[in-house]
Amino acid sequence: MFMDGDFISARRRLLRSAGALAALSIMPLRVASAANEDGNEGAKGADITGQLARYMVSARDTPLPEAAMVACKQRILDTFGAMVSGARMRPGMMASNYVHELGGEPQASVIGSSFRTTTVNAALANAMCAHSDETDDFEPVTKAHPGSSVVPAALAVGEHQAQSGEAMIRAVALGYDLACRLLMALGPDLVRGSHRSAEGTASTFGSLGAAASMARLDETQMRYALSYSAQQVSGLWSWVKDKDHIEKAFDFAGMGARNGVTAVGMVRSGMTGVYDVLDGTHNLFIALSTKPTPQAMLDGLGTRFYVTETAIKTYSVGYPIQSPLDALLSLRKQYGLTPDNVRSIVVRIPSDAEGIVGDSAMPDVNCQHLVALALVKGAVSFRDSHDVALMHDPVIVAQRAKVTVQPDQSLMDPAAPRGAKVEVTLTDGRTVDHFTRFPPGTKENPLSTEAVNAKARDLMAPVLGAAKTARLIERINHLETLKDIRELRPLITT
Repeated sequence: MFMDGDFISARRRLLRSAGALAALSIMPLRVASAANEDGNEGAKGADITGQLARYMVSARDTPLPEAAMVACKQRILDTFGAMVSGARMRPGMMASNYVHELGGEPQASVIGSSFRTTTVNAALANAMCAHSDETDDFEPVTKAHPGSSVVPAALAVGEHQAQSGEAMIRAVALGYDLACRLLMALGPDLVRGSHRSAEGTASTFGSLGAAASMARLDETQMRYALSYSAQQVSGLWSWVKDKDHIEKAFDFAGMGARNGVTAVGMVRSGMTGVYDVLDGTHNLFIALSTKPTPQAMLDGLGTRFYVTETAIKTYSVGYPIQSPLDALLSLRKQYGLTPDNVRSIVVRIPSDAEGIVGDSAMPDVNCQHLVALALVKGAVSFRDSHDVALMHDPVIVAQRAKVTVQPDQSLMDPAAPRGAKVEVTLTDGRTVDHFTRFPPGTKENPLSTEAVNAKARDLMAPVLGAAKTARLIERINHLETLKDIRELRPLITT
């Protein structure tokens, strides 16, 4: 048996030996990292992390093509509309109340409120506001919702750093690229096939891109921030069971905005991290996908801008319902459809959309309900699409009984992943139909700046008032001329 002194001496010898072995075991990793920092990529192969980090640094000082610039300003305005209107909806109000209770340094504004909080908290609250009412934009191939997380992240960090409007535009463009490219690299269907939320996955990286650009991180800091974001990538497909749209707003937007801004703040404070999280052993791609294509993170960087490819919603409803509403309202106008002359309606949607909008308790993501509403009223307003009481209105309920939503595998078209066909049987026996392949707001059927302005005006004026709304729209339409985005504060707060 050891006496106390013998035990302590033996333990010290053991720890020194273990420490020496540990030092030897990690030395190759340190050497490899140092070699990589010196520019010797060697075993690092494609060095996806490095190439992406270098692009992220250069993108903030590189002018965007005119088309990308216009598209970016439109989506920033569209997201401001979503944030402002969402600030008066339950998910947005609960998020604002939550961060208000947290307190914190007054670094950034909370939309529609009279207080400021930390960048992390502001990004979280504003992003949940942005996805409160289903009016935020959508990328049809990946099915990501970039704007609702990317714009709040850029706004929070940019406000704290007193950055310009031009810097915000470039940051948002970068954020859209990272959000959509990560899903392209992982494979959107592979992510969802593993029961993960592709939206939550995309929003963290998109927010990182925007926040890191606004914080003007250098290349090494970009690498570390990528790693801290990769560690936070999360989200489960279980959001489809959320009946109140609160956890969904967190998953789609708030969580990612919080994660991205947190990663940037940690790195700015001096924290170091993994240098090559997108490469080699245990990298992000092989952790989250069974068949990743990492090069998709880089292909077309600087020439293909995903911000030009997202769809701005015409209606404040779940995206798979945009085409059915367009088709039904087109038929209604063409044939004078009314509840009295319609016997039945069959709505055919892509098979992967049924679980999202087939039979939801939330009015703004219930396809049958919204088609019935459109038949009765001839339009789908923001107010009506979120009115739970209308789901129990006898007139709407009677028309909803006529509507059948059918998943259709033939509509699973990668080139038009959210098309829909509506077939209406009239009381006189005739059948009419309409196929909407690309609803208004898609890149194939884009909205004009005037149409985006009108949408934003309808969403924001009830909250901000007509005068503030008009000034905010004008400022964002000319955002590249704004010297300091803090100038927007009086227009977005109460």
